[in-house]
Amino acid sequence: MKAYLAILRIGDYRLLWSALVLNLLGDGATYAALAWITLEKAGAAGLGVLGVCLTLPVILGGAFVGPLLDRFSRRKLFIYDSVFRGFVVASIPLLAAMDSLHTWNLYAVALVYGLLKIIPLAGTPAVLPELVPEDKLQAASGLESTAMGAANVVGPAIGAALIAAFGAPYVLVLDAVTYLVFAFLISRIKAPMDRPEPVATSDAAEARPGWAPVFRLIVRDRFLLVLTLSFGAFNVSAGALIVALPWLAKFQFDSGPGILGLMLAVMAAGELIGSLVSGAAQTSERQMLRIGVLQLLSGAVLFLLLPSALPWILLGLALNGILSAPMTVLGGVVRMTRVPNAMRGRAMTLMRTVMAGALPAGSALGGVLLSGSHYNALILVVAALAAAPGVLTVLLFRRTPFRLGVTAADDQRAQRGPDLDSDAVHATS
Repeated sequence: MKAYLAILRIGDYRLLWSALVLNLLGDGATYAALAWITLEKAGAAGLGVLGVCLTLPVILGGAFVGPLLDRFSRRKLFIYDSVFRGFVVASIPLLAAMDSLHTWNLYAVALVYGLLKIIPLAGTPAVLPELVPEDKLQAASGLESTAMGAANVVGPAIGAALIAAFGAPYVLVLDAVTYLVFAFLISRIKAPMDRPEPVATSDAAEARPGWAPVFRLIVRDRFLLVLTLSFGAFNVSAGALIVALPWLAKFQFDSGPGILGLMLAVMAAGELIGSLVSGAAQTSERQMLRIGVLQLLSGAVLFLLLPSALPWILLGLALNGILSAPMTVLGGVVRMTRVPNAMRGRAMTLMRTVMAGALPAGSALGGVLLSGSHYNALILVVAALAAAPGVLTVLLFRRTPFRLGVTAADDQRAQRGPDLDSDAVHATS
């Protein structure tokens, strides 16, 4: 806990973390509400469409958001995005009050959410090294994941309670308010969070704008490439769970939104525990090996969801959350360390877009299989996809150390030998 208390003493980080907690709290409640409205209006097939709408646009959004994060003020992008999405989310309760809410309205809001989700998703790790010292990045990353876990525990529970009390459409009022509060708190951060300074480098390709240098960086760096691809495969299972859990609550357990809220809260509670533990730990030279073992185990426990009995499902979800959250924390430190600041917005966007882009594949797969009631087949596929990349990561990095503060460019220069241009300045932030 000392590591977390120390990081929260940093005022700018405290504002960012508080903003994330509130925003994620509203999003957790909103997902439960959107899923419930969609189930009532369009059934399991509609729920699959909703899952795709929430996740597929992240790919398109990443294509233009990444360069924006490296060309414009990251503070302004955060604020403009939050205000706009707050008003979009507020359209659902407004339409419901006018008795004009249709299924396509839900899909439209989900599409906007997915399109712009990459701004905070990639922007947060892009600005963290500006707000906290390098030796506190793991604690900062852990506390960010803890915020997600804590908000997701409370958010679905609040959502379920508000659905029962006021009706699902009005739950989105809470989310709209949290977007506006997020924008206000970001505006209070003292750090510039401005456009990063361009890098002076002897390699003209590295200084080039656009996506080409970022692709080159990730493809050439084994750490970044393996993290991106293995986490992408793991997220197929997360996309399937987006569809599977509401389906279980509605059709398997023949229950109300309370069961859905319980399953989401249990999984989020596991993530909270995993984030707390991993964020307080020290960064290790065996960072990648740890990530591989965690991914292998967190995929394997999904087999516990095969018996469609609530106690087993809750156990599997809890263990999956406990084991998968540290993957995010440990992987975040690797990514933030190995990418220079001038490329961090694009690199974080590209990596997280690839990973988030796997979610709609899982959602689509879940919608197709669950429409035919093939629940066991779905669990077998996603558990195998989640666990297999963990084995590969363990094999590749069992003898490869991770060094804090060493970027991908540093490794490449070390392999080439001494740089002949001694006046070149390289970013190692």
